[in-house]
Amino acid sequence: MKLTIYRGTHEIGGSCLELSSNSGCTRLIIDIGLPLVNADRSPFEWNDYRTLSVIQLIDEKILPQVKGLYEDSKPPITAVLLSHAHLDHYGLLRFVHSDIPVYMSPGTKSLAEVSNVFLGTSVGLDRVQTFIMWKPFEVGEFTITPYLMDHSAPDAAAFLIEADGQRLFYTGDFRGHGRKGVLLDRITKDPPANVDYLVMEGSMLGRDEGLYPDENAVEQAIYNLIQHHKGPSYVFTSSQNLDRLVSIYRAAKRSGKTLIIDLYTAFVLDKLAILSSNIPQFSWEGIKVLFSYRHAGKLAEQDKKLLYKYRISKIEFEEIVDNPQDKVLLAKDNYYFRNKIIVKLQQSCKGAAVYSMWHGYLERSDLRQFLQLNGIEMTEIHTSGHAYVSQLESLASALKPRFIIPIHTFYPEKYSEMFSNVVQLKDGESINLI
Repeated sequence: MKLTIYRGTHEIGGSCLELSSNSGCTRLIIDIGLPLVNADRSPFEWNDYRTLSVIQLIDEKILPQVKGLYEDSKPPITAVLLSHAHLDHYGLLRFVHSDIPVYMSPGTKSLAEVSNVFLGTSVGLDRVQTFIMWKPFEVGEFTITPYLMDHSAPDAAAFLIEADGQRLFYTGDFRGHGRKGVLLDRITKDPPANVDYLVMEGSMLGRDEGLYPDENAVEQAIYNLIQHHKGPSYVFTSSQNLDRLVSIYRAAKRSGKTLIIDLYTAFVLDKLAILSSNIPQFSWEGIKVLFSYRHAGKLAEQDKKLLYKYRISKIEFEEIVDNPQDKVLLAKDNYYFRNKIIVKLQQSCKGAAVYSMWHGYLERSDLRQFLQLNGIEMTEIHTSGHAYVSQLESLASALKPRFIIPIHTFYPEKYSEMFSNVVQLKDGESINLI
C-alpha cells in the first residue's frame, strides 16, 4: 500500500489521507475535513472562502490537491471513508465527485443530515453506504474493519485497513474517558494482531488535560453548580456532543430541574435514537423544547411534520420567564440568546452559566464579558474529546505496530519522545508501506 497524508501531519483539523493499493486500482480517501486554523494558526473562517471554485480552493490550499476527487474531473478515486461527523473530518465532502461512493457509520450519516438542515453543509448523502461496527467490508482491493471508538462525536470509528499483505490502523479521533470509555479498554484487551502501521491522532500533545478528567466528573460538577442555584442555569455546549448532553440531562434531573433544549437539539437527539434507546429524547420527562422562529423555519423546510412531533414537549418562553428558578437552558451564543433570553430572564432572576466546550472557542468570543456585564458568572466545566497521552501510549502498546505515524496534532515531534518507531511525514508526502 501507499499512504499519502494531504493534511494533518502538523495541525489539528482538516484531516485527509489516501491509501492506494500496490496495483493502483484501488484508491481510498479517508476523511476530508475543513481546516480549523490557517497557516499562522489563526482561526480558519470558511465564510472567507465559500464562494471560491474548486480550482481556487485548491490554489488556496483549502482543498487537498487529489487527482480525480472532485466534480471537475473523471473520478479514479474508488471511495471516501469517514471516521466521524466533525466538520474538520468531513466538512469538504460537498466537493467530492457525485459518482464516488462514501462510507460512514449510521450515526455519522444522521448528524450529517442534521447539519445539512441547520448548518447548511450541503453534503450529498444519496451515495452514502453505512457500515456496521466490527464487521469487515470490502472496497476494491481493501478489507476494512471499523471499530467503534469513544469520542465526543457519537458513532465515531477507527479503521483497520488491509491490502497487499499489510495492515494499517487509523484511529480517527478517540479518547478513553467519555461515557464509552470501555471501548478503549476493549480494543486494548483484544487488539487486532499484526498491525504494521498505526496512524494515530495526537490532539492533546502539548495541551493541558484540564480540570475535569472524565465525563462523570463533568456531570458531577454541573450538578454541584446548579442544584442550589435559585435562578436559571445556562449551559453552553455543542448539540452534537451526545455524551455532554447526557451529562447535562442527568445533572438537571438529579437537581429536580427541567432541561430546556432547542429544536436543533431535539432533532439531533431524535436522529440519534437509532443508536440506543438510552439516548435522551425530547419526549422524556424533564425535557422541554423551546421553539424559535429561525429553527422552526429550517425544520419546516425539511419536514413540517417534525414541528408537530416536537410540539408535544413545547414550552413557551413566557413559561420560562414566569418560573425560571428550576430551568436549565441549553444555550447558544447567538442573537436570540443575547437579545431575548438574557434580556427577559435577567429582569426576574439572576442566572448562572456553564461553558462546556473547548476553551479555545471561548477565547475567540466576548461571551464571558457579555455575561459579566449582565451579572452572570461563568464557570468552565469540560473534558476533552481526545485521548490523553497515557491513552495514546496504552493503544500503541496494545496494537504493537511496526511503525507509528502522527496525524491530527500540532506537535508530531513529541511522538518520538514516547515511541521509538515513529515515521513522521509532511503534508502531501507519500510513503510506500513496507
